Amino acid sequence: MTGARHSDSVVVDGRTLSYDDVVAVAHHGAQVALAADVFPRLVRDRAVVDDVVDRQVPTYGLTTGLGSRSSYALPRDELTEFSVRTVRGRANAVGDPLPIPVVRAALLARVNGIASGGSGVRPEILSLLVALLNSRVHPVIPEVGSIGASDLNQMAHVGLVVIGEGRAEFAGEVLDGATALRRAGLAPAELGPKDGHVLCSASPLAAGNGALALHETAAVLTLAQAVTALTFEGFRANTSPLDTRVLDLRPAPGQSRAAHELLALLDGGELGDPRNARRVQDPVSLRCAAQVHGALHAALDFAVAALEPELNGCGDNPVVLADTGEILSSGNFHTPALALAFDTLALALTQTAAISAERMRRLLNPAVSGLPANLTPYGLERSGFAPLSKTAQALVAEIRMLSVPVSTDPRHGADAVEDDSTNAALGARRLTTMLVRMRQLLAVEALVAAQAVDLAAPTALGQGPGLLHRAVREVVPPLDDDRPCGVDVERVRRDVLESDDVRGALRAIVGGAS
Repeated sequence: MTGARHSDSVVVDGRTLSYDDVVAVAHHGAQVALAADVFPRLVRDRAVVDDVVDRQVPTYGLTTGLGSRSSYALPRDELTEFSVRTVRGRANAVGDPLPIPVVRAALLARVNGIASGGSGVRPEILSLLVALLNSRVHPVIPEVGSIGASDLNQMAHVGLVVIGEGRAEFAGEVLDGATALRRAGLAPAELGPKDGHVLCSASPLAAGNGALALHETAAVLTLAQAVTALTFEGFRANTSPLDTRVLDLRPAPGQSRAAHELLALLDGGELGDPRNARRVQDPVSLRCAAQVHGALHAALDFAVAALEPELNGCGDNPVVLADTGEILSSGNFHTPALALAFDTLALALTQTAAISAERMRRLLNPAVSGLPANLTPYGLERSGFAPLSKTAQALVAEIRMLSVPVSTDPRHGADAVEDDSTNAALGARRLTTMLVRMRQLLAVEALVAAQAVDLAAPTALGQGPGLLHRAVREVVPPLDDDRPCGVDVERVRRDVLESDDVRGALRAIVGGAS
């Protein structure tokens, strides 16, 4: 999935926005431009809205009220004010402000959704949303408020800034919306019929934050593979379970891809030949790493398939069909597949976390690993890495807690009308926290595995483990006497696992195997 990228800008056409594009805008401040065909598309759609308003055709959210008030016909002279009331009345989110990259991702997702056509919004509104991104005016959006029936209560806070109200961050300062716009050289928009509803509609928080989460999940999966390969080296693991002939007898989703990546990482070392393994059969956490990581590959593929239409489609209700001049009721705002995909991804991450902690514990056990107890050269008079296993288990416990499905939670909106929703935005947001904990957990395993490699002293390491071992040793020395290891874990997380250089090098290795 590739978007239109020109140097440090992203061209939005409503059809081809990629996860890399979302990351570029959200994290790296790339500028946003609209493709040439976007404004003509919006003009055609808006002409249909104006025609329906002129003829007073009963149309949800345009000439009628919203939710349980959809049977109420709005007076013609109240339609503009109704747009403003729609924004003000739905800005009900609470909690800490969402991080700026998440806000930028949500804004970009909404811009792209509007650019795809079907919303009927005035083109000037889209121009202002793009200007917010390019001028780095970031509406303050509280973190809690969406139940997945569109991200109404949170995106309305964007709408407030669009009309010069609410709050926004600009140049490191949180200001009232009007002041933030003025300092950025922008002016508030005047809303027309339907504009207020469009600003609140669809699921751009779920889509934008989801894109960031999926992008990072792919990176974390590569890290999990590399850290596992490092553990293989320290444990002197048996690679026969990665043999293509074995896997082809039961081709579970993703397992062959994961196995090929592990073998590519191990290439150049001794373990490619199973005869160099220390044991005939290893614990499940090593022996079945390809099956577990393969399941995460499969879950990620499912999530990508569910998110792409949300990121590059019209999630409005109602939708405008310019070719026929109609405005039809729509269920495109509903995101059950996306919510289910986020839940599935959370469960797959939990499985990956669980075996990481178990591999680390196996390295500490001399009866299983053949290495000194707790990987200390001094024997049982030192603690070594034993206390760190508690940290690993605490991280797994939190990851497991966060994996509880949110798509099955009972919920409802407006009486008798909005009687189902998906919690997709919550599903995406909890993935962000899970991924932080995953990086910390993998840093624990990497730290311990590097020590195991030092003690096992193989004559040659595979290219992936060799790269990772060198990177760990550049920031953390081997464990000699007991010392605080929490700071070492955070160093490995920050300077190794979150390093763009390390990630790029590992991605190049596994990319050649996929």
